Amino acid sequence: MATESGARPKKAGAFDIRLIIALLIGVYGVILTVMGAFFTSAAEREKAAGVNINLWAGIGMLVVAALFLVWALVRPLVVPADPEAAETTDTTPAAGE
Repeated sequence: MATESGARPKKAGAFDIRLIIALLIGVYGVILTVMGAFFTSAAEREKAAGVNINLWAGIGMLVVAALFLVWALVRPLVVPADPEAAETTDTTPAAGE
């Protein structure tokens, strides 16, 4: 997909904010899942009405992180090679047209 000037658009790659969000949520999800699976006592579960909340919150965060990752891989952000050309090819009608 080349532009008129011959330059190819680039993908945002590691600078895509969705990947950063997925990484942060994923790290916290792993920590909570490990804490819930191996380090939660019966007394702590009783405080949370019998639910292992760390485990369930961690699993939920891992699912959300996976969804962000899939979203970023399926629909990558494309950065135009020439920002000025992208501004001139805008086809939105001006106000009053």
